[in-house]
Amino acid sequence: MPRTRQELEQIERQILAPYAQFSGDTRGRAYKETPPEWRTHYQRDRDRVIHSRAFRRLEYKTQVFLNGTGDHLRTRLTHTMEVAAISRNIASALKLNTDLAETIALAHDLGHSPFGHKGETVLARLMKGHGGFEHNTHSLRIVEQLEQKYPTFSGLNLSWEVREGLAKHHTAYDHPSKRKDFNAKNSSLEAQIANLADEITYYSHDLDDGLDSNLLSEKKLTANVRVWAHAAKLVKKEFGTLPDESRRYFTIRTIIDMQIHDVVENSERLIAKAGVQSADDVRLQAKALIAYSPVRRELNQELRKYLYKNLYYNPVVHEPNLRAVRMLGELFKYFLTHPKEIGASAQKRVKKIGLHRAVCDYIAGMTDRYVMLEYQRIFGETFKL
Repeated sequence: MPRTRQELEQIERQILAPYAQFSGDTRGRAYKETPPEWRTHYQRDRDRVIHSRAFRRLEYKTQVFLNGTGDHLRTRLTHTMEVAAISRNIASALKLNTDLAETIALAHDLGHSPFGHKGETVLARLMKGHGGFEHNTHSLRIVEQLEQKYPTFSGLNLSWEVREGLAKHHTAYDHPSKRKDFNAKNSSLEAQIANLADEITYYSHDLDDGLDSNLLSEKKLTANVRVWAHAAKLVKKEFGTLPDESRRYFTIRTIIDMQIHDVVENSERLIAKAGVQSADDVRLQAKALIAYSPVRRELNQELRKYLYKNLYYNPVVHEPNLRAVRMLGELFKYFLTHPKEIGASAQKRVKKIGLHRAVCDYIAGMTDRYVMLEYQRIFGETFKL
């Protein structure tokens, strides 16, 4: 006989920590549905995210380097998959709900605009006075309203706990949404894991992409970034002299391992000190319980400053992004004066949400390459990477 949802829920209660978020204790969905038969509620949510149109579009959205500038460089989709993998690993080590942590991680960037954070900044400026734009809030709008796959409701009708994780997603780059229905001081430990996994992931893959594009050098990293120097020393001690690609890969893998070990060990200590006995106890905590140690946080801040100076604001990365976001702004202004060109579904929402928001939704949902194609169609100019 197939394993039922009820059996899966029972297994969770047997193997997970008491402060994990059990799928059987979900606060439910906005629209009532028949529960899944052979999946937990969070496994159903994960599948809905993966099958969404917004998730597929992440393949052609910028992470750091504009999409199309290199075959091996990360996109928003590959970043998301790496975040999900690290989230599962940390959640498993801490005896938390891996399905919930993974689902939040897979959905955390659904609302990202074209051209990464610089594109988000442009849309936020253009939407000033009209409700603003922030990609975490937009992720919620996508899963609650904009996806149109189901006959009886808008959005994906995800469980409350997944949507809470999106509303409270917070990293050095991201800021949580302010929603009254998610007003607890904190989020589940699984949501907190997705936050930290996001940060661990972009530190590591930005190093990898920076080295792959020759904008960063191992020599300078060793001289200026303690995280890199320590990992490189460990790799050399264990393996000796390695080919360039292998050496870089193992050094970055070592950095990821060190980050994960630090988060797991420090978080275990914080959880024990807090004395929490349930997921709702966790939500009452003033500070996150999934966190780096103070030493690791300081080392990461050093790495982050170095990446900003030497990668994110390197002219090779920065200038194409600036050209791209100017293009985004011109398209936004064009569609305000030509609203019949924003697509049928966006047009239908104009009366309800206003023209600015409808245009913003339309552009935010575009991939990098579609923005370029639309710009060429409208203005007759080809964008050069």
